[in-house]
Amino acid sequence: GKRQTKHKRADLSRVRTTSIKRRDNRTTIDNFGKPLSKSVRAGKFLDSLPQFLKAADLVEFVDHVFEARKKGRPFHLMLGAHSIKVGLSPILIDLMKRKIVTGISFNGAGLIHDLELAFFGGTSEDVQRGLEDGSFGMARETADLYASVSQLAADEDLGLGEAAGKFICKQRAVNRRLSVFASAYTLGLPATLHVGIGTDIVCQHPVFDAGAVGTASHVDFRILASICSELDRGGVVANIGSAVVLPEVFLKALTVARNLHKRKSRLVTANFDMIEHYRPCVNIVSRPTFRSGKGYSFIGHHEIMIPLLAWSLKDRFDR
Repeated sequence: GKRQTKHKRADLSRVRTTSIKRRDNRTTIDNFGKPLSKSVRAGKFLDSLPQFLKAADLVEFVDHVFEARKKGRPFHLMLGAHSIKVGLSPILIDLMKRKIVTGISFNGAGLIHDLELAFFGGTSEDVQRGLEDGSFGMARETADLYASVSQLAADEDLGLGEAAGKFICKQRAVNRRLSVFASAYTLGLPATLHVGIGTDIVCQHPVFDAGAVGTASHVDFRILASICSELDRGGVVANIGSAVVLPEVFLKALTVARNLHKRKSRLVTANFDMIEHYRPCVNIVSRPTFRSGKGYSFIGHHEIMIPLLAWSLKDRFDR
């Protein structure tokens, strides 16, 4: 006959069932996405998204930016240099011109790509090949332009970002209209640069003046701390692709702001990146908004996500 197992089996005939009619459902047909006609505005697109998870978060985040700007509060972007390398400059400039974005902060490489594009129309070399023969980052012109910017910053007591914008405009760089720093300067908006000594190709050159660069970048740190005191009163800040430098700088700048201005904090933050990194999650999304405010995280490639964000914002502001 059949061999009996020694192990007990739960008696399913004794379970208590419930009615689905009395159950709370997290997914309902009311929240479904909707197919679209092929020519719709961004708002219609946002409305058509399923009202779940990140789609709902994106709609909410766009609303936060709109409400903040309506009240005269800032919407500040902190960006990794990759955002320039993947061709987003015109989109960032457009948002600044429309007074949706009120300021930008980059890591040091942001200026290198911006300068190369402004003066020569191309950037982003083949690192692998250049590393093998020691030619990586050795372009004379880039180092000379960067040195001129730091010299101007020293001469006129400017932050590195403002000096960059002023220099690109003054030199009438051929593609200056596509430069985020020149555009910010022309529009009178703050553009700050937060450098690491040794992280950028210009550090390899004899013309690099570490003292001038460090001083000018520290001026930019103080400018960012001042911006943070405004952000902390109902503003919005988004970190786009800076994995370490700007999340760290932001935390210190925000601390200075809160140290100087003891008041109730109201801050909305968002992190946009292609993978989830530790520091942006902690330093942008969770810690600054712990007691009051809200942090969002959106994972996706910048060259898709940021045009989508910009399109959505422009539609929200035009409504």
